[in-house]
Amino acid sequence: MLFSEYERYQYAKPPLIEVICQLRFPTILSISAKDPAEFQEAVRKHFPRYARRQEQVPPKLKPGPPPTLEAQQPVINHTFVSEDGRWKLNLTNSFIALSTLRYQRWEDFAARLDQPLAQFIQIYQPAFFQRIGLRYVNAFSRRVLGAEDLLWDDLIQPAFLGILGEPDVVETDVSKCALDVETALAGGYRMKMHAGPGLLRGNKEDKEVKFILDSDFSAAGDLAADSVPAKLEDLHRYAVRLFRGAITPQAHEAMGAVPLGE
Repeated sequence: MLFSEYERYQYAKPPLIEVICQLRFPTILSISAKDPAEFQEAVRKHFPRYARRQEQVPPKLKPGPPPTLEAQQPVINHTFVSEDGRWKLNLTNSFIALSTLRYQRWEDFAARLDQPLAQFIQIYQPAFFQRIGLRYVNAFSRRVLGAEDLLWDDLIQPAFLGILGEPDVVETDVSKCALDVETALAGGYRMKMHAGPGLLRGNKEDKEVKFILDSDFSAAGDLAADSVPAKLEDLHRYAVRLFRGAITPQAHEAMGAVPLGE
């Protein structure tokens, strides 16, 4: 079963490279009109580094006849970074996001999100949230796991491997094989997932082919602020189930699994 319940574990050699939580809301023009000084003061203790950048938005298709492309105003992305550089808050006029390169357990991540999100809601009072997303990016390294003599089908379950899971397919002969899925989930949630071998983007020095498991779970609609914690708990629960359903017992052991006490 793909989304069976599993006991939670912590890993000595986790494949996680980034976790991102993004909450989208109807455009708030005051965020564009002036720098978010009050918000910075509220989060500066934990996110002391600040930067801003202007991002170009793709043109919007305007119905015709004839259809035309309409230029969009650039968006200012305000970035607040922790002292060690491993945690980052992003704020624009339509979303707030928390990301980390140092994820250890869900409770720590949720605690890091709680205070800045509460401050954002207090300062800007969004009418509601349009989308809540939780994304986990994993990159399994056979070298790190001490499993360089193993094939991907020793570490990853067949449902995530495509033809690489077939016994008569030689892994080294396959230059590209990926699985991309978008599906509805119970409870009104959705999942978008990419799985397959590949190189890590942005790291040209790392030539090792890793198995990428990139999953994005989301809830959409007119979501009240007080519904966010429960929605995030549900999204996290789906993420845990997917991860455990994707790995073999051999991978579970190679990662150094330790039961995670609640």
